Amino acid sequence: MGTATSLGTATSGFAQQPGARGGGRGQAPQPAPLFFKETWKDFSGNVPVTQDFVVNPDLQLNLYGAGREDFGVTNEGNVPHIWTGLCASSCALTLSHKDSYVDLTGKAKIRWYTKTSGFHEVRPVLKLADGTWLIGDHVDANTYDYHESEFYMSEVRWLRLDMPKVQTKGNLLDKVDLSTVDAIGFADLTPGSGHGTGGYSDVAWIEVYGKPVRRDTANQTH
Repeated sequence: MGTATSLGTATSGFAQQPGARGGGRGQAPQPAPLFFKETWKDFSGNVPVTQDFVVNPDLQLNLYGAGREDFGVTNEGNVPHIWTGLCASSCALTLSHKDSYVDLTGKAKIRWYTKTSGFHEVRPVLKLADGTWLIGDHVDANTYDYHESEFYMSEVRWLRLDMPKVQTKGNLLDKVDLSTVDAIGFADLTPGSGHGTGGYSDVAWIEVYGKPVRRDTANQTH
């Protein structure tokens, strides 16, 4: 009887210990705010994408690849999206906020709505404020239909990207500083196969969550 009481007391005390230890860990990282969202202008045809198709007036579009007409914009399937079927080589698209860099540390993340065909994959691409280009090891490849996905930037491993060739360089980086990011987008490293199934990526809306860093303020500290 005494043994059972002692064991119960010990178990009760042990159960309380995690709570006591947890009080000294400090506040957990807070979710990052929405930095920008882009949904693309609805268009019933299929034409080369330009700045005119960017809905968010605060964003600047940049395209990289073998030609300026690599990327198309369409609403096939009633989903306005960017299409990479005419990319003659690997290609990338980025968006920059006109007034702010973005801090993608902590719980910063990307959420997007994508679909692919064949063995194509959608990967995140970043341009840092110092001009460094990075491409991530996170991939989305949803061949059945559009799929919403999200990922934390802190969980992505990065390679340097040779721009404007859109070619990977070197080995996976041990450390990257994502506190001042100039542009965010995606890359498809596989050439498109033209119209029809088998070789393209579709990227519909994209949301970026991170803390804004005003460009004028950041420039004063560098």
